[in-house]
Parts: sequence; structure tokens; C-alpha cells
Amino acid sequence: MAKGGILKETDPFAGKAKELKKELQKLVKEITDKDDYKAELANDAIKVLCSLQELYFKKKQVTFKDCDNVVPVEFKCPISGKIMSDPVVLASVKTYDRPFIQRWLNEGNRTCPLTEEVLSHIVLTPNQLVHDMISQWCNDHGLELPKPFRGNDEDVITDADHGHLKSLLAEMSSIPDLKNAARKLRLLTERRPSFRPLCGDHATIDRLLNPVSVAHAECDPDFKDDLITIFLNISICDDNKSVVAEDPRIIPLLIDALQNGNDATRSNAAAALSALSQLDKNRLIIGKAGALKPLIDLLKEGHPVGMKDAAAAILGLCFLGKNKKRLLHDGGVTVIMEMIMERKLVGDLLGILARLSDLPKAVEEMVELGAVPCLLSIIRESEDEVNKEMCLVILLEICMNDKTKSREEIKEDEDANSTLYELAENVTSRVGRTAKGILESLYIE
Repeated sequence: MAKGGILKETDPFAGKAKELKKELQKLVKEITDKDDYKAELANDAIKVLCSLQELYFKKKQVTFKDCDNVVPVEFKCPISGKIMSDPVVLASVKTYDRPFIQRWLNEGNRTCPLTEEVLSHIVLTPNQLVHDMISQWCNDHGLELPKPFRGNDEDVITDADHGHLKSLLAEMSSIPDLKNAARKLRLLTERRPSFRPLCGDHATIDRLLNPVSVAHAECDPDFKDDLITIFLNISICDDNKSVVAEDPRIIPLLIDALQNGNDATRSNAAAALSALSQLDKNRLIIGKAGALKPLIDLLKEGHPVGMKDAAAAILGLCFLGKNKKRLLHDGGVTVIMEMIMERKLVGDLLGILARLSDLPKAVEEMVELGAVPCLLSIIRESEDEVNKEMCLVILLEICMNDKTKSREEIKEDEDANSTLYELAENVTSRVGRTAKGILESLYIE
């Protein structure tokens, strides 16, 4: 039986696999024993290998079907109901499996399937934390995570489309036409994902950022929002991320929009930085340009949608060690702790704290700001296993880095509430094992 009793006790594929392996051994022996074997033997061996491969994939499909009823709900896509292989975060801060939410967006929907709120943008940000937790869960239960499905739902670009794009870019240099052209380009790159790769070359960017359009953006907030959103849309395309981030004009433009734009423009600028931060080299460029401080300001004082986008961008940037230190220097820990204590964007901000918790100075600041009782209270309140897991990860790092105050606080809480002890009783779960690790660390001098 598989770990945890998830798989069926009898394997319906075992007998067939055994037969195929015996047949393959026989064929391979005939091939290796003879210098002049018939080509049909090699073809037969290939057919048997293909049959084994097909059987393997069928077995994996049944395996996941059998365990569907015990997969943590946080690991299932709200659309498909199946375990996620490529979890991504929508603007509503809800996580979906990429192919299913991408199909939803490609059909023209601009609302979150779960919350029904209108989306400020359609950037899909990889949820690396959830992906890692799903991978660990699958490993713990003897399962292999299915490979991400890559469909091809995009439309075909015609010669007429190329001509239309060229015409719109030409109009961006004309004062009477540039507002209308920018709005059309914004809608085009939003509604037709296949247009985005066409806009990711230096020549197109030069035409978007010609002197006329840049000057007009300074005095027309609506035009500036359209321009920022165009860069957001084309940054979603993986092939464009390097070109966009490496252009010396674009990151400063996005930072300026963060600082001086209206609510919509600030939100879209943060979303663009979030999309670009998916590449390591872009994280360095964005961090060096000084984006973290205005992102922290947006997180602290922005519109709710903008706050979510800022949190996503900060989390993406904090996959780079230098940016974690910049965030700490710019007061990010204080802002994040205050918001978590007010129960704002808890899931998103816990992810950032988890990234920062390997920095001793960040841990010191967290402890001084009351992180230990705050995190323990979230564990007791929350039904979300992912949030509990992140709280425990942070607490474990705190225990390892702070040998005095934090340990006493945890011991006092355990005496009163037994928060960690109750979790540690379930040693088969990752949450339980992490809680057990924290309790054990309390008595290590």
C-alpha cells in the first residue's frame, strides 16, 4: 500500500507491466546476442517500450484520481478541482492552475472565478511557495506531480494584423492620434495574447516611447495609464521580459508611475514589475533601480487592488538576496508586520516574511514588533493550511536565529494554548513535522 493509504492496495497495472518487461528482456537479449539481428526485433522492442510508457502515464492518472478526495483543498485548482501542477496567482490574489485560468481569461472573462471581482490586470504570477508545498506533499505520499499542460489557445496573427500594429505605432508619434492609438494598443495587447510577442522588440519599444508620447504622458494621466498598461500586457509574455526590463527607460517609467500616478496607474505599474520580476536578472535590475521603496509605500497606503499588486511584486523581488536586504533597509518589515497584525493581505505578506526570515536582522526586527504572538494567533485562527505552514516556517527560523526572547514567548504560549503541541501530534503532515521541529528546537541550547 502507498504511504498514508492513499493508493489502492492492489495495482491493476502491475501484471501487465511485468509481462511487458519480460517481453522486453527477451527482445533485448536476442538483439545483444546476435551481431546480425533483424530490424523487426528493434521495432518490436520500441513498441514494447512505448506500451510501458503508456502504461506508466495511465497509472499516474489513476493514482491522482484515487487520491483526489484527500488532497488538501489549498492544493486543488478551484476551476478543475484537481491538484495544481503550475499554480499561479491572479490579480484577486486567488491561486489557480495556469492552463485553466488562462483559458478562462482567453475566453474574454475579466473577473475572478471565485470572488467575481473585476480584475485590475491579467498577469499570472507563479505561486512558487504553493508549488513547492505541493511538490513536497506529492513526495511525502509517493506521488509524482503531473507535468504542466501547455495548450495552444492563442489565435493566429495575419499580415493584416501586422499592418494594423504598424499603423497604430506610427500614430503614437502624432499628437492628434496618439491617445486613440494608445487605447487601441492597450486593448489589443490585453485581449489578444498573441499580439504581445510582436511588441517585445527594441524597434517597437522605441516607437512606444518616442519623445511625443513620453512628453504627453507627463500631462495626461489617462494616456499615461494606457502606456503603463501596454507595458504590463507585453511583459506578461515570457519572451519579452528581458527586453523590457533591460531597456533603460522602462523601469524608471514604471517607478515614476508608482510614485506619481493615479490608483489605476500605480496598480498597473506594480503588476508590470511583478511580471518582470519572474526572471532572476530582472530582479537585480528592478531592485537596483530603487523600486522597493515605492512598492512599500503603495503597499502601505494604496488602493486595495494596488496593495495586492505591490505585495506580489515585492514577493517576486525577494527571491533575490540583495533585494531582501533592500526591503529590510527601506522599512518593509515594519509595514508588513503592521498590516499582518491588522489582518490585511495575510497570505501574501506571510510569503514575504517567510522569504525574509533567513536574515538575522529581519528576524530581530520581527521579534521586536511582536511577530511570535501574532503568528501563533494566526495559526489558531486560520483554516488555511498554507498560511499555517508559512507561519511555522517563519517561527522555526525565528527560533534558530533568536535564542532568548522568542523562545520564551513560544513556551509561554504553549503553556497557555498548546498551539504547536496540537499540530505536532499529526506527524504525517508537513505542518505537524514543522511544529514538532519548533518544539524540539526550544530545548536545544
